[in-house]
Amino acid sequence: MASTLNGCKVAVLAVDGFEQAELAEPKRALAQAGATVHVISAKPGKIQGFKHVDKGDAVEVDTTFDQARADDYDAVVLPGGVVNGDAIRLLPQAQAFVKAADNAGKPIAVICHGTWLPVSAGIIKGRTVTSWPSLQDDIRNAGGTWIDQEVVEDGNLISSRKPDDLPAFNRTLIAQLSKRKAA
Repeated sequence: MASTLNGCKVAVLAVDGFEQAELAEPKRALAQAGATVHVISAKPGKIQGFKHVDKGDAVEVDTTFDQARADDYDAVVLPGGVVNGDAIRLLPQAQAFVKAADNAGKPIAVICHGTWLPVSAGIIKGRTVTSWPSLQDDIRNAGGTWIDQEVVEDGNLISSRKPDDLPAFNRTLIAQLSKRKAA
């Protein structure tokens, strides 16, 4: 498994207030499978994670939105966290990154409140997704279908509800990337 994703590059988009497990666990799983993972944010330096409402670990930013291009990555991961999800959805560069990845058919894996960014980027219409339950109205209002399920795959879009879903989320993302790499 350690070399399954050798040569794959994955972008994790986040700002201060991300849910720590939803960034750290996919990043670790992808790296263990051989992928190169870059954390992309609005500012250089570190961004602050949270464990629910308690301050968690800070994570080093690899590059910023103004320097990164979706074309340089094979997939995108969007962690949740209420503060992160609400802030990142307002950034035009983050929206453009997600739109470009979606237009190219690249896997976009989103969990919990991270779904706000695809809603604001306008890529939810006609899609079936899951998220933290409080986002279901936003998803429906954006033209999507919300279901309460551990992990949902709709084409290139992979979604999960919460940190408890991370094992299924990570397996599904790695499987989708592995299939694309083999093709």
